[in-house]
Amino acid sequence: MIRELLVALQFLTRIPIRMSRAPTGLELGRSLLWYPLVGLLIGALLLVVHHVTAGIPPGVRASLLLVMWVLLSGAMHLDGLADTADAWAGGHGDRERTLGIMKDPRCGPMGVTVVVLLLLVKFASLSALIEVKNSAARTLVLAPFLGRAALTALFFSTPYVRSSGVGLALSAQAPRGPAAAIAACACAAVALVAGREGLWALVAAIGTFVLLRASAMRRIGGITGDVAGALVELLEAVVLTTSAIGAA
Repeated sequence: MIRELLVALQFLTRIPIRMSRAPTGLELGRSLLWYPLVGLLIGALLLVVHHVTAGIPPGVRASLLLVMWVLLSGAMHLDGLADTADAWAGGHGDRERTLGIMKDPRCGPMGVTVVVLLLLVKFASLSALIEVKNSAARTLVLAPFLGRAALTALFFSTPYVRSSGVGLALSAQAPRGPAAAIAACACAAVALVAGREGLWALVAAIGTFVLLRASAMRRIGGITGDVAGALVELLEAVVLTTSAIGAA
């Protein structure tokens, strides 16, 4: 169990994790069960930054939080968002063309534009939340937690369309019963302890999950690692924005 948690930490964050050997496919699949906990850890580290930077202007504070947020994941999910945006725009509804664009390491103008706009939304939402007492702290935990719980739900519930890669092992080896239970418990925990704003954020997160999954199924018949990264970024941004509007 501890090894599977370390696999999840190594894959989802840039926290230095040393392992004696590469994870097996089964360990990769079972690491999905720990993704929500990794989200909580990311949230806890963001809370540390939030408290350390108390007293400085909201805009500067929000920028430092956003930088730490990106560094913790190594911009991995942003890369997936950029590739997905390029593929959705340039694929013109053709499955093979869409998948080919996602494999291209270069980032096109649509990818750059979407990443810049998303970071702008996150920054503005963080700035607004910082100005409302206690709202930022709650949302800093809620957004990464729901983002990683969504990954657990995505990989156990959706076909993986590539014939190789880490994502294939995650999808093929995912323990579907336990993963479904973990995702359901994550939603229930938010509904029970996060208050009215948290409940609205949960509804928005579920809506984002359903819409992106449906779009991926329609365009490519499943998901790739890039689509998973795009889900995390979009869902976090939606949670932040919904919470900022609710706290206003």
